[in-house]
Order: sequence, then C-alpha cells, then structure tokens
Amino acid sequence: MREPKNFPSLLTQEVPPQVERMGLTWLVGAAIATAVLWQFPAGDYILYPFTILATWFHEMGHGLMALMLGGNFHKLQIFNNGSGVATYSMRSTLGPIGPALVAAAGPMGPPIAGAALILASRSFKAASLSLKFLGGFLLFSALVWVRSLFGLIAVPLLGLIILAVALQTPRWVQGFAIQFLGVQACVSTYHQLNYLFSYSAGSLGLSDTAQMQRYLLLPYWFWGALMAVASVVILVQSLRVAYRLN
Repeated sequence: MREPKNFPSLLTQEVPPQVERMGLTWLVGAAIATAVLWQFPAGDYILYPFTILATWFHEMGHGLMALMLGGNFHKLQIFNNGSGVATYSMRSTLGPIGPALVAAAGPMGPPIAGAALILASRSFKAASLSLKFLGGFLLFSALVWVRSLFGLIAVPLLGLIILAVALQTPRWVQGFAIQFLGVQACVSTYHQLNYLFSYSAGSLGLSDTAQMQRYLLLPYWFWGALMAVASVVILVQSLRVAYRLN
C-alpha cells in the first residue's frame, strides 16, 4: 500500500527534516572523503575496517557471480594488509561472457549491492532486515568460504558489529547505518582505483579489467573508466531515490 504523502516514514518519525538533510550531506561528504583517502597509502589504515569490508565486498562479488553462473566458489582469503583473493572455478555456458561477468563482479557487485542497501533505508522494516542480513551473511561467509586466519577473525567481527547495530540502536540510527554501509559498498570500487586501470595484478596474473579485455576485446582502461563512472552514477541515483530528490 502506498504511503500518504504527509505521513512520515518509520525512519523519519524520530528525526527532524533538518537532521535528515544533514545526513544526506554527511553521506556525500563521507563518500568523497573515503574515495580520496583510499588513493593514499595511509588511507587504508585510517579507514581500516572499511578497507577490510571493501575487500570482502569485492572478492564476494567474484565468488558469488561464479556460483550464479553454475561454477564453484572454493574459498575467500582476506589478509591484514587489506588484500584478498577469491578462488573459484567456472562452468558457464555463456562462452567468453561468463568469465568477463565474473571479472566485472568484483568491482561492480559491491556498488549494486550498496545501492540495494541505500534503497532499503526508505522503510524501517527493510533497513532493519538488511542490516541483519548483511551482518548474518558476513558470519555465514566466514563459516563457508573464508579460509585465512585474519579473515576468520575480521569478517565475523564486522558481522557481529553490524548485527549489534541492527538489534540495539534506534530506528533512525539503523536507517543511517544501512545508508552509510551502502555508500561504502558503492565507493569500494575506488578502494584501488589504480587497479582498475592496471593490466597486471602482480603475482595473481591479470587484473579484473585486463581479464575483461581478454574476453570482450575492448581495452582494459575502457572497462576501468566505465566501471568507475558507473559506480558514481549508481551511488548518486540510489541516494536521490532514497531521499526523494528530483
């Protein structure tokens, strides 16, 4: 049933409009500051919990897309320097498109998931459920896929913190928290911006964008630029819908 125009949502019953507008400004500022800080070596340490969360989002994107295309997601490793590796195998019948989709799911899966989190903030019930789902899924991933010592400590800890927010904080805090986590997921594409425009991933072989070049022919820098722009567009549009901006 559609909500009457003058009826405040469950998320805004306890928050004045001025605070809500300040929340939008803060979210945009946090997104810009996070993306900028991640371009400097010290940024990974200043934003350390979100660095680990960004790595989790990225590697889970690869693994889950492989699963969706009929492959296997074998394990996820996250290390204390903020790096991570998803080990998976492919059984796609889509030809070169399948591996390209798995490669793209690392950088682009998180912004799509982040947009869903931001949109969930439009109702308290959806926001609360989304927080619980995200926290629970972090714990689930630790049980099923995470296979590094550091990851087995950090990933469940993040999950428990998010669940605590879902279960112990006021409605407006939960709404803002799910928006903030959604923003962090969207800007996680910029966690290693230079990686998007790199052909090599060092000892791991080809970068995600280089793999897309391999399967879809267009140069890696084209795919890097496309995903960088798409992440910003997804973030902006999801915030506009969540805050009902024209």
